[in-house]
Amino acid sequence: PIVELREYTLHPEYAAAFMKATKATAALRQEHVPLRFFSLPETGGLLNVATHAYCYDGGHSERETRRTQLAAQPEWQAYMDNCRPFVASQQSNIFVEARSLIKEFDSVQGLTKAVATVAATKAAGGNEQDENAILELRRYELKLGYDTVPKFLELYGNGLPSKLATLGDPATTTTTLLTVLYSDVGRLNEVVEIWRHRGGTTAMEEARVAARTATEWKQAIAQIADLALEFQTTIHRPASFSPL
Repeated sequence: PIVELREYTLHPEYAAAFMKATKATAALRQEHVPLRFFSLPETGGLLNVATHAYCYDGGHSERETRRTQLAAQPEWQAYMDNCRPFVASQQSNIFVEARSLIKEFDSVQGLTKAVATVAATKAAGGNEQDENAILELRRYELKLGYDTVPKFLELYGNGLPSKLATLGDPATTTTTLLTVLYSDVGRLNEVVEIWRHRGGTTAMEEARVAARTATEWKQAIAQIADLALEFQTTIHRPASFSPL
């Protein structure tokens, strides 16, 4: 399985038009490709970057087949022709989910299972906090080396239980770690944490304050710092049609 993270830098004056056209074709997109989230950053770096992720359980071959089928749709072709002037640049990178963490921690569901959980919650009447949900992307650029990412994941996994414990009951917490990704094609040795805060930035700040009491987590981060060249955190607002 692979996760494709696509980032389109939009011309600011056309960002609203791009999102309107994208919303109008959201059903077509989700019919043909496994969209997991679609968002725009609110703060933490470059703005007006349409950020969307797709999970292909069948790997690269599934990605190629699905994208070819989508590209053949007349409605999609019209959408692309309409939106091409709105986009300044496009970037695509392939990641892999850290399956060891997903298997070890029940609350870390992975993107596909998280989509199903959110959909079930909405079908059952939803939660008013979900309307304020934000995504937090925490990105680490690590030093070069074959063992750097495995070492990062080992340290991260050792410290994570103490951090998750500060969030309270997984069934009621407003902050959830959706997944941890590491790059496979594109800029290598990049790791991305994706957190979902149902209560918006208030929930995010509460989670950060609570994490400062997690001794093992702080020790892990201190060791991870020796592996990292750069760290960035960005707050994203999901589009209305985004599954997450």
